Amino acid sequence: MKIDLTDTTAGEINKALIEGRRAIGTPAVGMVLTLVIVTDEENAYDALRAASDASREHPSRTLVVIRRVSRTPRDRTGSRLDAEVRVGAEAGTGETAVLRLYGEVSDHADSVVLPLLLPDAPVVVWWPVRAPLHPAEDPLGALAQRRVTDTYAAEQPVRELAARAESYTPGDTDLAWTRITPWRSMLAAALDQVDCEVRSVEVEGEEFNPSCELLAMWLADRLSVPVRRSLSSGPGLTAVRMETTCGPVVLDRADGSLANLSIKGQPGRAVALQRRDTAELIAEELRRLDPDDTYAAALRYGVERLAMGADAVAALSGTPEEPAAEAAATEVAVAEAEAGTEEGAAERPTPNSLARKAASK
Repeated sequence: MKIDLTDTTAGEINKALIEGRRAIGTPAVGMVLTLVIVTDEENAYDALRAASDASREHPSRTLVVIRRVSRTPRDRTGSRLDAEVRVGAEAGTGETAVLRLYGEVSDHADSVVLPLLLPDAPVVVWWPVRAPLHPAEDPLGALAQRRVTDTYAAEQPVRELAARAESYTPGDTDLAWTRITPWRSMLAAALDQVDCEVRSVEVEGEEFNPSCELLAMWLADRLSVPVRRSLSSGPGLTAVRMETTCGPVVLDRADGSLANLSIKGQPGRAVALQRRDTAELIAEELRRLDPDDTYAAALRYGVERLAMGADAVAALSGTPEEPAAEAAATEVAVAEAEAGTEEGAAERPTPNSLARKAASK
């Protein structure tokens, strides 16, 4: 059931939600949380579909906040709130309100959302794209116990990770971290099968994929060994190679679905490591509403320290890395020049900074 409201208020939207539930014969509220999605028109459909699928596991009230761009200066001085209320089969197992904000009210989205939050229920805010630099200080983020971003959607994901580390507040998380949960579980299980000391690690994956950096930082933080980040054609993460005192431990996933785990002295085995869609990632994040200390530790390890780890791995293996580093540094410089972002223009790259960024890949 859909109810369209034009130039409305939060009170009218609440009334429409109650009337919708009564119309379909389910007046009782059985939702466990409020999920606030802050996005734009381009990404609203995909985000809402993922949230609807996740609501089968976590029945919730979903509020989609879309700030519409005013076309003329006269439109910017006015304020209007349009809403689309969905209940029943249209909203999965919960209920949905799509809020479109025009004019000055778009700068005060928190005042629109606050009356629509479920009483005595947790609040989760998700930015599928263009997340604020400091989610906890954002007016909408301040309402939530958990704040979900996605570094993969940023123009410069590795630089975005550094910004996330500086602004981290307990309750922050990122879907780039959620994507590597199966990898972390599989690697931990593999190391439980051997009684060896890990000497170095190599994480291989496609370029500009923050999940690869996060996995490398997690391994470096937990194992206290040098970790090297290498590039592949993807998709996503493709391999993790750990050199141990008992021989190599390799988890290789070349096709994005089925991986091969090989441990010296044991037969190789195939393990399911399918790449998951956004609905599964959101459902996983909604299972826990407490701060993720492991994510915080990995994030704060820092991408610059990965560059130092790459140099250490090269020293252990005895292979020269200078030509590859110079080529990668040139590639980074060209990519940043083509990006033409204000942040890149304000920060003129130096040879040392380019070498660190190249090694962090």
